[in-house]
Amino acid sequence: MPTELHEITIARLQDDMAAGTRTAAGVTEGYLAAIDAVDRVLCSVIETNPDALATAEQLDRERAAGRVRGPLHGIPILLKDNIDTADRMNTTAGSLALLGSRPARDATVAAALREAGAVILGKANLSEWANYRSTDSTSGWSARGGQCRNPYDPSRNPGGSSSGSGAAVSANLAAAALGTETDGSIVNPSGACGIVGIKPTVGLSSRAGVIPISHTQDTVGPMARTVADAAAVLGALTAADARDPATAAKGRTVHNDYRPFLDAGGLRGARIGVARKVVSGYDDATDSVFEEAIRAVRDAGAEVVDPADIPTADVKRMGDCERIVMQTEFKHGIAAYLSTRIVVDAALAQPRSLADLIDFNEAHADRELVHFGQEQFERSQKSGPLTGQAYLQALADGRRLAAAEGLDAVLDGYRLDALIAPTGGPAWPLDPEAGDAVHGGSSRFAAIAGYPLVTVPAGFVPQRTPAGAGNDLPIGLTFMGRAWSEQILVRLAYAFERTAQARRAPDL
Repeated sequence: MPTELHEITIARLQDDMAAGTRTAAGVTEGYLAAIDAVDRVLCSVIETNPDALATAEQLDRERAAGRVRGPLHGIPILLKDNIDTADRMNTTAGSLALLGSRPARDATVAAALREAGAVILGKANLSEWANYRSTDSTSGWSARGGQCRNPYDPSRNPGGSSSGSGAAVSANLAAAALGTETDGSIVNPSGACGIVGIKPTVGLSSRAGVIPISHTQDTVGPMARTVADAAAVLGALTAADARDPATAAKGRTVHNDYRPFLDAGGLRGARIGVARKVVSGYDDATDSVFEEAIRAVRDAGAEVVDPADIPTADVKRMGDCERIVMQTEFKHGIAAYLSTRIVVDAALAQPRSLADLIDFNEAHADRELVHFGQEQFERSQKSGPLTGQAYLQALADGRRLAAAEGLDAVLDGYRLDALIAPTGGPAWPLDPEAGDAVHGGSSRFAAIAGYPLVTVPAGFVPQRTPAGAGNDLPIGLTFMGRAWSEQILVRLAYAFERTAQARRAPDL
């Protein structure tokens, strides 16, 4: 595997390209070679971009002519395969059902990366349909991409649903990647794969051209090896977009560059709350890493309030509300999305509704339903309209419990800059028959509220196998904040990263 790009940062790549010691074409070739060397095992990249090298060469010509578009000029980035690109690549959410049709135009975030000078390196594998097909799914599996694996131990799951984005970035197969999150789908694989993930406030980044689950909760964000790299990508995603009304939300506060908020002393004087109820205590090894992280936060100069529990953490109604909202919104959102697809192969069935997708999966059960079913699809198909009372009540109750009576209550009540909690437990063993065996998580409250999260590598837990000791597995620390507080979370997460220095590349 090529080693010249091992753990290299975006800033270093820019310095080297400015000095003439690297080119965007050379960097792109290096990442493509790395994908070719190791991804047969990881299955993290579903497709590479046949135009990537030509794009990089054009960006090198621009640089030679004196035009540098910004911090992403010439930087190769992967996109999760539910983000539209109007090029020679497919966009399928990992499903065979979408082969034969293509998007009419780039997703807004994909277009923004191109405008910023990024090289779209390829599409990352994912949990099929962003893990919204079955209640018994195996994260990281898609019919089109196969089973994505954790780079620290290929017998373990990479987490979902932005599985390939997490595994590829951790394995140094791209400078960064975009993931999407409805509930945990950026932060979970980031934590399990030992990288940084930023789940933005809903409406900070456009979802236009992104295969949807829930217009209430969906968001697009960066996944990278460092907070600085994630911040560099995040700034390119913040333009308001008429195609996504959420980007016109009242009170929307965004920045086109989050790098100025990188402050190694950013924890000094900050008030950080420790969320414990429900979001910790489920795994002794994870708790040990969490306690070390709390000490690191305190040692970096923060005032720690422990505990600072989310008042609604154990309210069952909140989870019920999320289920109703997602089931209802998915049926309508996916139909609207499918109507935008252009048929390129008339010989293939072109689904236009959730019912069509269900029928396709049943007709191709030997490939699509080989490991698990489509219970989520079937339940969503039976859901009511977006004007239904059950949906509207669930939407209102969920937001109230997660935001006003949940995160806002604890953050305001203790005058906190942020809350911290374990991102999740260690990566679980792959078992297609049993499905996922997730060990805890802390994403639900921000997911339902639409608030931001940043996860940062916090440490490792030892793994025991029947044969003896195995590879250590990474654990992430999540910073939770108020709506539009990305700049605060970036500052705090960067300071923690510099203090903990917990990122350790997988041994491939």
